[in-house]
Amino acid sequence: MSMAVRKKRLTTADITALKGVRPVVSLTAYTTPIAKLLDPHCDLLLVGDSLGMVLYGLPNTIPVTMEMMIAHGQAVMRGVENACVIVDMPFGSYQEGPEQAFRNAARLMKETGCDGVKLEGGAEMAETISFLTLRGIPVMGHVGLMPQQVNASGGYRSLGRTTAEAEKIKRDALAVGHSGAFSMVVEGTIEPLAREISDDCPIPTIGIGASPACDGQVLVVDDMLGVFTDFKPRFVKHFASLAPVISRAVEDYAAEVKARSFPGPEHTFQMKKQPL
Repeated sequence: MSMAVRKKRLTTADITALKGVRPVVSLTAYTTPIAKLLDPHCDLLLVGDSLGMVLYGLPNTIPVTMEMMIAHGQAVMRGVENACVIVDMPFGSYQEGPEQAFRNAARLMKETGCDGVKLEGGAEMAETISFLTLRGIPVMGHVGLMPQQVNASGGYRSLGRTTAEAEKIKRDALAVGHSGAFSMVVEGTIEPLAREISDDCPIPTIGIGASPACDGQVLVVDDMLGVFTDFKPRFVKHFASLAPVISRAVEDYAAEVKARSFPGPEHTFQMKKQPL
């Protein structure tokens, strides 16, 4: 009797191989139920340290810990059958040097079962990326706007508008592209620069606020679904508007509870009738 062959999940090598073939589809994921919904449609799910702001209400990604990333990485892995899963390395877990980065990256992969890690930084991180990849840890790079450096960079803004700024980002991207990384996020850069980086780098560029010139796109899933209504960055498109739907559902629930119309008989457990 033949047995059904389970489809293998996409690997980091599969993601690299998509460059020049078709755009890479990526979204962030932080929980098992959302991962299950995204998995059939995405090539790559990123357990981003953006969870600090999205789920925990933190002002930025700086306070996010290894324990938080591991817990949510484990949750996402329980919900995937198709997508490649990458987990962000939080601030302070890799900047000290290659050895520190390896210890923490190895821990992330061991404890979550993810396919690789992402770290922010350009030329200054090329040695660390090479160190990790030579020791069996796939790495996704991240150049352009780097949220973990928000305190040093002076805030969130689009980059590459000056010659000096553009040249630095290009150097960073090329350094990451030739360091062994399997792909890289390009965030918050003007379109001509993102196009040039994508053309020159040997690995896929995954854009967020970096135009369609990139080799793929990623968005924070809650932004894409329209869960947040107080602020919408220019680069975000709401493919749904869930905030008012959720609000109306909670309003209806509250009204029915107050009116004692919920729970109704169909939601209530009763004594079973005993046979005569």
